[in-house]
Amino acid sequence: MTATLEPGTALPADDADPFSHEVLEDPLPLHAALRDAGPVVHLTRYDAYAFARYEQVHAALVDWQGFQSGAGVGLSNFRYEKPWRPPSLLLEADPPRHDAPRRVLAKVLGPRALRRLREAWFADADILVEQVLAGPAEFDAVTALAEAFPLRVFPDAVGVPAQGRENLLPYGDHAFNAFGPSNDLVAKGAPRVAELSAWVNAQCARDVLSGDGFGAAIWAASDRGDITPEQAPLVVRSLLTAGVDTTVHGLSAVLYAFATNPGQWRRLRAQPSLARVAFDEAVRWESPVQTFFRTATTDVRVGEHVVPEGKKILMFLAAANRDPRRWADPDAFDLSRDPSGHVGFGMGIHQCFGQHVARLEAEALLTALARRVDSIELAGPTRRHHNNTLRAWESIPVRVRVTED
Repeated sequence: MTATLEPGTALPADDADPFSHEVLEDPLPLHAALRDAGPVVHLTRYDAYAFARYEQVHAALVDWQGFQSGAGVGLSNFRYEKPWRPPSLLLEADPPRHDAPRRVLAKVLGPRALRRLREAWFADADILVEQVLAGPAEFDAVTALAEAFPLRVFPDAVGVPAQGRENLLPYGDHAFNAFGPSNDLVAKGAPRVAELSAWVNAQCARDVLSGDGFGAAIWAASDRGDITPEQAPLVVRSLLTAGVDTTVHGLSAVLYAFATNPGQWRRLRAQPSLARVAFDEAVRWESPVQTFFRTATTDVRVGEHVVPEGKKILMFLAAANRDPRRWADPDAFDLSRDPSGHVGFGMGIHQCFGQHVARLEAEALLTALARRVDSIELAGPTRRHHNNTLRAWESIPVRVRVTED
């Protein structure tokens, strides 16, 4: 994972595979090597250009004119390759095609909508936590909490029927794997792609969704002419694709952070209003979304080097979020830090449209836990879930000590 200089140029080059199981298990050494090598590194294995420092990642995220999303935010280049599904109108589109769907979602997921959900989600979090704490003191935080809570509240908010919700996680897992190369992780999900895609697409239809959720509000926007009837199901699909897995792994990240940093858990218990700060700090620290690609629309100068037109760049969001040039003591999970400015939700016009929804889910769950749990610690070996794009957990066994009533 040591970068070298390409012959005849000063451009650092690295033949590492960011999507190998070794790197997916522990990406930090590669991230450090890429940051140290320079502002841009040629990844020779994929003929892509890596940005791992905060300055360059942030700049690329906000420069949609120079680094487009419309050619795909994965390794596949939509200029030449057919995508495996119709591209996302939010994630894989640029202005002007991106604008109307973005405006609709900004309203649908706006502060008023979240205020209506707040009381119900806090109550749901209390119920879930009480159910979990009524059982053994040792349990898996991933399945019992990080997966259970989003699957409990978010599909309800969208208006998806209860039956079949177990399809959401494997569908999202494959969607995020598909942003990487066609490796064994993509092959693993391939047998179920048609089945899962058909189920998700069916949930996006107007007559399947409940009349009072985010999905119905998106269809109502099409009735007003804000988007077309053809766009409406694709916007709903974006919610279902991006709104579950990322939140699950963000919650897993913050629960792991507290299980391994008891002093920070005590700080949260003493000041529960830090719940949102804790979630954002965990997103910075663990970066559930590790990478995204862009495509250069012209020759783009980065420092002393040029990224050629048409080439893919790979933005290492996770590396930027631990760049010591931007963050003091970046490897520490610290609730006294101001994590705002992290790129875990992206930046610019393609910044995650559901980030405030995820923050509300995290605030509800962490507040309920802080009220009832004195301490949380690891109870056994943890296990990662490998994904080409996501930093995910398969299992986090924890032991809790419950507050006596």
